[in-house]
Amino acid sequence: MIMMTHVEHGFGPVWDATSRVLILGSMPSPKSREFGFYYMHPRNRFWPVMEALFADQRDPSDTVGNTADSRRAFALRHHLALWDVIASCDIVGASDASIRNAVPNDPAPIVCGAPICQIVTTGSKSAQLYRQLIEPILVQHGIDIPMIQLPSTSPANAAMRLNDLIAVYRAAFRHANLTE
Repeated sequence: MIMMTHVEHGFGPVWDATSRVLILGSMPSPKSREFGFYYMHPRNRFWPVMEALFADQRDPSDTVGNTADSRRAFALRHHLALWDVIASCDIVGASDASIRNAVPNDPAPIVCGAPICQIVTTGSKSAQLYRQLIEPILVQHGIDIPMIQLPSTSPANAAMRLNDLIAVYRAAFRHANLTE
């Protein structure tokens, strides 16, 4: 039988003073926690989606790469902030559906320290927890930034192919004037 485990996030947000969009997942997967960075499971499609949306096709060096450092640099170069809704929780493996006792992160320092114009959640659980745990924190700080719920890029979301994810993410980012 698989056991519930108490998990701490383990690493901080990625952002700088030029970040324009805050992308929030729920909680890093075991593989991401192992690597100490976001979306590091080799079958997670987050980084291929970001590269398809933001990489400068005229610059062959503008890629996400495959290391935490190269992906951090890509995110910052394209004004993306990355974090998760949850600071700690009880969870079974990487199953968002099993999350219990979630303790939220406080995104106020990011949204107050950068010109964040859009918050994006990557999946239904992160959106649900955002509305339940994070939105009230932002409201207390007088912060009103729109949130878009996008589908999960996790391999568990097998119903969506990579091209479908790219199309949905592109439409949302274009609607928010964050990409061409």
